Amino acid sequence: MGRRVKIAIGVVAAVLALLLVNMLVVDGRTEKAEVTEPDGRIFKLADGDLQVAEHGPRDASPIVLIHCFSCAMNWWNGVVPPLERRHRVITVDLLGHGGSEKPGSGYTPPNQAKVVAEALERLEVEDATVVGHSLGGSVTVALSEQSPQLVGRAVIIDMPPDNSYGDLGFVAGLAFQPLIGQLLWQVKPDFSIRKGLAVAFAPGYDVPDEFVEDVKRMTYTSYDDSPGGVDDFLGEEALDQRMAATGKPLMVLMGAEEQIVNDPQRALDQYKQAVPGAETHLIAGAGHSPNVERPALVAKLIERFSAEDR
Repeated sequence: MGRRVKIAIGVVAAVLALLLVNMLVVDGRTEKAEVTEPDGRIFKLADGDLQVAEHGPRDASPIVLIHCFSCAMNWWNGVVPPLERRHRVITVDLLGHGGSEKPGSGYTPPNQAKVVAEALERLEVEDATVVGHSLGGSVTVALSEQSPQLVGRAVIIDMPPDNSYGDLGFVAGLAFQPLIGQLLWQVKPDFSIRKGLAVAFAPGYDVPDEFVEDVKRMTYTSYDDSPGGVDDFLGEEALDQRMAATGKPLMVLMGAEEQIVNDPQRALDQYKQAVPGAETHLIAGAGHSPNVERPALVAKLIERFSAEDR
């Protein structure tokens, strides 16, 4: 074996060793909860510590807002002000996101719903209108199944009912591959995070700096495990079928300029066909995040839906 070949083998071995060490370090990282929002407070709960914020009159009808994957409660900042005038509005950071705890596991929708339920029970919330954006939509469904007394009505925003609506593509998928994913996580610059987040909006939307910071607050484990947990949850049973079984009133919103969910109108139709009386809206001028892109309209729809039959 020649000297150059031996050197090349040594370099490859050294690189692989560094990648393995990096994987072990990144995968093993956890973070404690901390307050990151002016109105936030940390609830120390049996299954994980959550950052929670409350707005509006405490004796008003409750609305609970649950954010998307790699997001935080600040994705609701445009929706909260119009709702808090007449409602008790509660926002949470899911485990692994925002100011909440980042444990080494527990990122499935059922477990996230369990922890959210603990927070709502501490707040003595019942019969709430629970609104979930993307990942938060699957958590909303799980919460409706597990703790029906907490959920009076459910709103799902840009969360398809099953796994047949496309994926993030090859390049984005590299972030979830062993060794490569952990390496990319360690070296990610702000511009790459911003570019990755751009698909969560209509083309041309200017991604806010605070949303980039939300991604940087995550651990790789929370980033890597959350999508897989959702895929498994949807694979076991579709969200439209799950919601139909709960008997809860449902409203579904989808952005007309979706870049993540293929054929948002088909998703709306699937929910409407499966859930009796389901209300659906295709939001013009919005992509995957109408709550950010068209907050006034989304707040208006949530408030009207919340008030029905009360």
